[in-house]
Amino acid sequence: MLSLSRLTLLLCCAWAGTLLYGEMFTYWLPFWTCSWPHGEFSSSIMGIKQNPDDRLNVAVLADPQLMDRTSLGLPPESMVLEAAKFYTDLYMRRSFLSSILPFKPDIVLFLGDQFDGGPLLSDQEWKESLNRFKHIFYLKERGRDADIKLYYLSGNHDIGYSGLHSHHPEVISRFEKDFGLRNYRFSVQKVDFIVIDAQTLDGPTKGNFTSLTWDFIKNISKDPSPNSRVLLTHIPLHRPDGTPCGPHRVSPIINQRVSHAGPDQGITYQNYLTEKTSEKLLELIKPMLVLSGHDHDQCSVTHSTSFGPVVEHTLGTVSWQQGNLYPSFMLLSVFAPAVINTTQGHQVSTSLCFLPRQTHIYIWYLCLFAVTILMVSFWPSSGVGCWDRFVQVISSFITTTKEKNEDEDCEYEMVWDAEGSMHLVKKATPKALASSSNDTGLMGRGNAIARPAAKKYLRQEAEPSFAVDMSTDVKSAETCSGKSRAGRAAQRLVRILRLLLIIATVNVPLYIMLLFKDWI
Repeated sequence: MLSLSRLTLLLCCAWAGTLLYGEMFTYWLPFWTCSWPHGEFSSSIMGIKQNPDDRLNVAVLADPQLMDRTSLGLPPESMVLEAAKFYTDLYMRRSFLSSILPFKPDIVLFLGDQFDGGPLLSDQEWKESLNRFKHIFYLKERGRDADIKLYYLSGNHDIGYSGLHSHHPEVISRFEKDFGLRNYRFSVQKVDFIVIDAQTLDGPTKGNFTSLTWDFIKNISKDPSPNSRVLLTHIPLHRPDGTPCGPHRVSPIINQRVSHAGPDQGITYQNYLTEKTSEKLLELIKPMLVLSGHDHDQCSVTHSTSFGPVVEHTLGTVSWQQGNLYPSFMLLSVFAPAVINTTQGHQVSTSLCFLPRQTHIYIWYLCLFAVTILMVSFWPSSGVGCWDRFVQVISSFITTTKEKNEDEDCEYEMVWDAEGSMHLVKKATPKALASSSNDTGLMGRGNAIARPAAKKYLRQEAEPSFAVDMSTDVKSAETCSGKSRAGRAAQRLVRILRLLLIIATVNVPLYIMLLFKDWI
């Protein structure tokens, strides 16, 4: 039999297990279910197999977009905004520490949009967001991970578009001071990674920042280096409307959108580079792979070029607050050439990994809370046992039926003894009389003489007294019944609060400990 104490223990254990999974264990799953791509290449010249261990590993993250006063349209100091900032930051910190760093990457690459309202932030707000970013991604106290190299792209939420740069060039200088150059290159295992400031590519042709970006691209195209290239751009390349994005796409395709501040005044928003810019960029750099962000969702497309097909991976956001229910990151492995000085020996392999679904975890918390309220509200005080309850109901039904049948089959008669005292004796049913005897005379037992009497006399005597009792006590009965119902309701409410208090006393400290374990 499950009593209230056992029910309370069961709910405490259920909540503790749920909190441990939702706040800790679920962040270990990506490390168990995902792995570095195991690419293997065989040289066509010497038949030598690529050694899978001879590689460098890159963890790729996109669009953290740290929330600030420009997010959600809420007042800067509102509790809702502060709570949203805390839980979003905590999610990304947990993901980075428990899901990404355990892979021990050699390089961590951010594809832009480190902040949400970067161009609109004051210098003080920018500094505060930068400190939060360093804390979330473990950049202040890296310790054993200090040898990990970090690379950043600029995003539209960091510096805006070309329509803003001519009026506020300080946003670019502020970004370059803290995150480095917007256009640069770095090499990994003889593969060149080309970083482009995509926000300036479709800007005014006479714009200073736009011309600087295109000059950098043209210089790359003139470089005679035989190394393979990977193009990194925050804004994805152009794709026709309705282009399929592969199995990992969650939200509908976002069609081409471009907004201009005015004639020759630059762009205020775009979700994809224009077709002309995309074709020119691919022809000049000739990459074998393109990585981009900005879309907040996963997408893989293939672009046709004069030098062959080019695969582009658009990586979804690493945050759960940017409209993507399935945050993700990418593991990218760069393998060394199978044969020295043989360009065919290069290979870059990618693997897409998904992070915990935070919204699903919170939905499960709400469901468990609803189940808890229902169980502590309607659970019988004496507990519930299936077999005992079944036996109790059957026994009650049999007893009630037996008493009812006895009352219906029996009649009473008055019997006087020799001294003149009257006794009530049950009269046998007609069936019993027929089966036992056919005599219809007087029945005698000892010195008592049985005389037929009608049960109706008893009813006639009982009915008046019953009527008087009902009329006299009806008001007091209703009052007592009302007080009884109110008392039972009050007792049940006290019981509900007591059980919830016990469950909260056990699990709230556990929840707080799990929160600050990863935050401090």
